[in-house]
Amino acid sequence: MATTSAGNGTPQGAAGGAAAAGRDAGGGWNWFDTPSEERTASPSGPPPSPVSRPASAPSPEPFVANPDYGRFDPEDDAELIRRTLDEVEPIAQAVTSYFYALLFVRYPGLRDLFPASMDAQRDRLFRALLTSARLIDDTRVLTEYLSHLGRGHRKYGTRPEHYPAVGECLIDALTRYATRTWNEETEAAWVRAYTAISQIMIDAAAENERHAPAWWEAEVVSHEMRTADIAVITVRPDHPYPFRAGQYASVETPWWPKVWRSYSIACAPRPDGLLVFHVKAVPAGWVSNALVHRARPGHVLRLGAPAGTMTVDHSRDNGLLCLGGGTGIAPIKALVEDVARQGRARSVEVFYGARSDHDLYDLDAMWEMERRHPWLSVRPVVAEGPSNGLTGRLPDAVRRCGPWHTYDGYLSGPPGMIRNGVDALVGSGIPSHRIRHDSLEGLSVAGGR
Repeated sequence: MATTSAGNGTPQGAAGGAAAAGRDAGGGWNWFDTPSEERTASPSGPPPSPVSRPASAPSPEPFVANPDYGRFDPEDDAELIRRTLDEVEPIAQAVTSYFYALLFVRYPGLRDLFPASMDAQRDRLFRALLTSARLIDDTRVLTEYLSHLGRGHRKYGTRPEHYPAVGECLIDALTRYATRTWNEETEAAWVRAYTAISQIMIDAAAENERHAPAWWEAEVVSHEMRTADIAVITVRPDHPYPFRAGQYASVETPWWPKVWRSYSIACAPRPDGLLVFHVKAVPAGWVSNALVHRARPGHVLRLGAPAGTMTVDHSRDNGLLCLGGGTGIAPIKALVEDVARQGRARSVEVFYGARSDHDLYDLDAMWEMERRHPWLSVRPVVAEGPSNGLTGRLPDAVRRCGPWHTYDGYLSGPPGMIRNGVDALVGSGIPSHRIRHDSLEGLSVAGGR
């Protein structure tokens, strides 16, 4: 993988081209690191073929924002952008396939930045577009979102000169498919928006390069199988890894270059600098299966920069109500360690959910923490079969044990558990602004992606 970061060279201003999507966690260009270990089936039939250029033809002129388009105005342009997205959403697969075909024909050198298989890539661009479109007139949130992406894309070798190429192909794909809503005014709105978006991402990457590497090399020092498909993996980064308890890291294995998946860190920062991950091998999960079934002590992984907002505000005195489903117990365990390090009693209630008692692979460790800390309560919840704890769905168990209005809520687990868990916490008296979880487009950033 190239080591050149997005901040190298002279950053092109937003006028240098429409913002492009950076690369996604599966290795392809996108605007977000997908937090789930998932694959999307290839669309039936080949994508429409773009008009190809002869091999001897010169490279296309870079996409340059027309100065007549003026300055991006979120309020004026947001409606035009959303109309386009509403039109192409039903045919998103065709739009994204055509976009990639354009990109690889016009700029074949960019193909090397992508994984060998594009199966998992087909629909992620459009989901990221929807996310950005919903944020387009919320400058603060959009800037925070894109800055995170710009920093994260350094590990892919993204450079400022890539943005115009991808922006050009994105605009051309929308021009082809948004036939009902596309006109000069709409195109101008998209160019203004992506001009601003690209600059935010480029600036964030350049600033981040001043004090952080693009990635960390991390040697596996321990690999413990807890069940047939869950492993607890401890790694030693080659440089200090600055994270907060509750955050996650993207991981690349030597067996699947350019394919990244995100996993929650299952410990608070430690004096020895070691990091712990809980990984469940999921069907068709390239990275998770490699980590569970192939990784062993001595193997070297790559880690992207830490990310995530499911962290504890130690200026508050509220208790913590923590829901961890499956390997989602990993960041919850880190939060408990973080509270213990602060040296003051603060009530922490942990609900640890799984399908059966057998799947509560870390329960003994959680109970040991409970014995050491009188302010901690751990309640196992299983959905099926007899149990030594509570039975039923995890959110329902939380409701039965409430109310929880004096607590702050923390959730990590499968997407459905996150959605139902948030409803349960709100219904138990916790306002939504005091509920934290890391998710994008309904996909939980949990321990077992």
